[in-house]
Amino acid sequence: MVALTDLALLLALFLLIYHIWRAQGLRERCIVAVQRHLASQDLQLLDENIALRALWFKRNRRGQFCLWRRYHFEFSAQGDERYQGRVITLGEHIESIQLQAHRLPDERIH
Repeated sequence: MVALTDLALLLALFLLIYHIWRAQGLRERCIVAVQRHLASQDLQLLDENIALRALWFKRNRRGQFCLWRRYHFEFSAQGDERYQGRVITLGEHIESIQLQAHRLPDERIH
């Protein structure tokens, strides 16, 4: 017979795995959004990676508590400098992509 504590532990494990799976999906969507955003400005994502730097609970526009995440990444305009950028998400939605001030690529200067 399965004890109630065993069921609670199994449920907690399932919820943890589900959260990790959903978070990984959001991270992948953020990578694609960052790549598109940078490509539209003739910039490139360095290391093809973003890293979670902050996690918090905040309210969305409807007043519901959601996970707020801040991902950091590095990008380059000409391949020889590294600039910082970040992606802010609230729940499952990408709120903003922010870029550090950077040099324009050579092709856009002319």
